[in-house]
Order: sequence, then C-alpha cells, then structure tokens
Amino acid sequence: MGKNKYKHLLVIRLSAMGDVAMTVPVLSALTTQYPDLQITVLTRAFFSPMFLTLKNVNVYEADLNAKHKGILGLWKLFKELKTLGIDAVADLHNVLRSSVLKGFFISTKIPFIQIDKGRKEKRALTAYKNKVFKPLKSTFQRYADVFYELGFRINLKSAKCLSKRVLSEKVLELVGRDNLKWLGIAPFATYPGKMYPNPHMERVILSLNNTNKYKIILFGGGELEKKQLQQWSDSCQNCINTIDNLSFEEELALISNLDLMVSMDSGNGHLAAMFAIPTVTLWGVTHPYAGFSPFRQEPENSLLADRTKYPLIPTSIYGNKIPEGYENVMSTIVPETIISRISALLEAK
Repeated sequence: MGKNKYKHLLVIRLSAMGDVAMTVPVLSALTTQYPDLQITVLTRAFFSPMFLTLKNVNVYEADLNAKHKGILGLWKLFKELKTLGIDAVADLHNVLRSSVLKGFFISTKIPFIQIDKGRKEKRALTAYKNKVFKPLKSTFQRYADVFYELGFRINLKSAKCLSKRVLSEKVLELVGRDNLKWLGIAPFATYPGKMYPNPHMERVILSLNNTNKYKIILFGGGELEKKQLQQWSDSCQNCINTIDNLSFEEELALISNLDLMVSMDSGNGHLAAMFAIPTVTLWGVTHPYAGFSPFRQEPENSLLADRTKYPLIPTSIYGNKIPEGYENVMSTIVPETIISRISALLEAK
C-alpha cells in the first residue's frame, strides 16, 4: 500500500506494560499500510507475547538488569542492534537509556526520531494553579507522529485489533467450562491514587458474583495482591484468581477471550483493548484527558472521580501525586455505577 525508503525499523519501547501495549494498535496500522516493512521492537522479554501475531514484527530483548545494564551494557546492545540491518529508529520511549542509544546511533547516520511526550501541556493539565483542563493528543497519536517523521503516514483507523487466541487446556481447566459470561477485573495499580478502594471493589465483586451470570476472573501480580484476590476467590464461587496460575502468554490468551474487562488506569485495560475487548476503566487522580485511554473505547466506559468535589484532578500523569485531602477521590465512583455499566455492556452482548 505505502512505500518508503526505509525497510527495517527499530522501535524502542522498554516499559511500562500499558505503554508497551499501546504500541500494538499503532504497529498494526503501520504493518497494514506498509506490508513490506520489517520491524524490530526493542523491549523487555516479558512483553514479547504481545507482538506474537503481528506480521513482520520481531522482538529483540533488552536485558537491562544484566547484559545491557549501564553505559557499557547499552554500548553492547547498540553493537548487537547494528548487525540487524536497521536503517531507521523510532524511539517511542524517550528516556535516558534510549537517549544514550541515540548518541551511539548518531555516529552511524541512521535516522533516530524520538517521541514528543508533550511534557509542557501535561504540566499545564496537572497544575494545581492555572490548570489548563483540556484533552491532549492521545499516546497512540504521539506514537504515530514518530513514524510520520520517518515518512510513514499512519492512519490509525486502519489498525486491526488482535484476534482471539486459542486457550490451552490449562486455562480452560482453571476457568471452567460453562455458559457464564467472562468478566475480567484487574483491581490494582502502581500508585494508590489510581486504585479503587478494596472494600468498594469487594462490593462490586460480591454483587456480580451473586447474579450467577458471570465468571469473574481476577488479574494482578505480587504477593499482597495475590492474597487479596485469593480471599475474594475463596469467598465467591464464581471468582477465579489468576496470579501464579498462568504465564503472561496464557493470561493474554485468556484476556483475548473475555466478554469485558474492568481495570484501573493501568496496563490490563490496554491489554484488553488491543484485543477489542470492551473495557471499563476507573480513574482517580489521573484523567483520560492526558491521552492514556485504552484504544477505541467509548468515552462512557471511562468512569471518573468527581471533579466538582476534587477540581485539581488530574493531579499527575502517573497517579503518583496525591494532594492533601485527595486520598479518597475514587470513592466518588460508587460501586453501583460500576455494576450498572458492566451490566449494560454485558447484557447488550
């Protein structure tokens, strides 16, 4: 469809999970419009399963904790990458590590374009004084802009969401074989300002469990999260805890077969959206205006904290800044609102 002088792009996005997942629809659009283009994604090995089904897309592992750690490690990584025949670099991360790589690539005269993260307008959006509260460019478009600078005119409307993946016997044994609709819930986030209070989430889960309409599949990671999810799983006959029971690849396959995902402003929402799964997201001190809404989700699927009561929202981009008195912003999203939105979406299917 499209033609460009570059044949093999290196795409850099090292972390975090949600940001890496947001590259998938953009790369889908890119490979659809430029089917002869070869793409190597530089990212952490853990994220490789996200890219399995994208045509002409391969993953190169960045071992940032060992082999590629520090300046010398990045120099070694650069020398490894040079052997791949890369003729342009799209840096979708723009952090210190990728900037060090940029310095190395400059000597090769290989074009190296870095994402404009829009830091100035994001500071204005999250300011406590003289806040400029308006929607910013989406992260998907910011990614696409990097490729545009390299001569690839991407129409994000051409992006194809990933297809359902085949479930292994292990996954089917864990979830069970019945006629209940599969509802994923990922109740955790990196920062407290983005996480729905556990007592409120428990009310949501208990209420949904008691309908006997849904298989509630709980996602998360870490020992504390595992303990909480196991508690809910033990007390609710229709709940399943996935932590330590599935590999990441198996989790992705399971997510791709959900009827609905409920997530915080966090990675699991983006994982579901890249499979075109209806995704309800809960927003606390962050806000969709920053450009991190999951791909192609209806605005009504973003349930927001009360800005009339808490006008400083969004207080930060990542949810790591909570002003005094803003500790309980997510409590303004009442469980009944979440249950109502879930029911409306699932009953319509």
